[in-house]
Amino acid sequence: MTDVSSEFDHAAALANCARGEHDALHQLYVHEGARLLGVVIRIVKDRGMAEDIVHDACLNIWQRADSFDPAKGSARAWIFSVARHLALNAIRYRDREVTFDSHDPTELDDAEHFQHTSVVDEPFDWQTGQRMDSCLAELEPERRNCVLHAYVDGLSHAEISAHTGAPLGTVKAWIKRSLLRLRECMA
Repeated sequence: MTDVSSEFDHAAALANCARGEHDALHQLYVHEGARLLGVVIRIVKDRGMAEDIVHDACLNIWQRADSFDPAKGSARAWIFSVARHLALNAIRYRDREVTFDSHDPTELDDAEHFQHTSVVDEPFDWQTGQRMDSCLAELEPERRNCVLHAYVDGLSHAEISAHTGAPLGTVKAWIKRSLLRLRECMA
């Protein structure tokens, strides 16, 4: 049985990722995805969380491929270090998680959560606040709640994931897309 990872050119794949070649990331995942998942599962001891972390690791690898320096180590080691660091960070954040009394994902649908009060001495721009309220109202309830949890309640993505029951990657994607829609709506 041959070791597939020894036949695969990780450095070339990272260089291709840095040039924006999507197939290179796919090939990296095909060759290392299962092993990355195995390493991350051993660290976090939760398959669902590990899958989200491997997803995030692939995104990081794609976005930061140009920062790989072959003088500092092998490409394969760099790829695994990205996943390992994300897994260790997830463990740190998991230890800080706050438990919630309610598991109702629609609890922020009440109009009272859309009321704005200014806590600074500067006058509040009510027109902007009203426009933000109408833009928030255009978002789907689950996505709006994720944004409010993150920016009003100050919860981390992992805490929002635990609260809503949605996978971590989904929560991150919802928040990112919702912020883009809010930015468009507010423009």
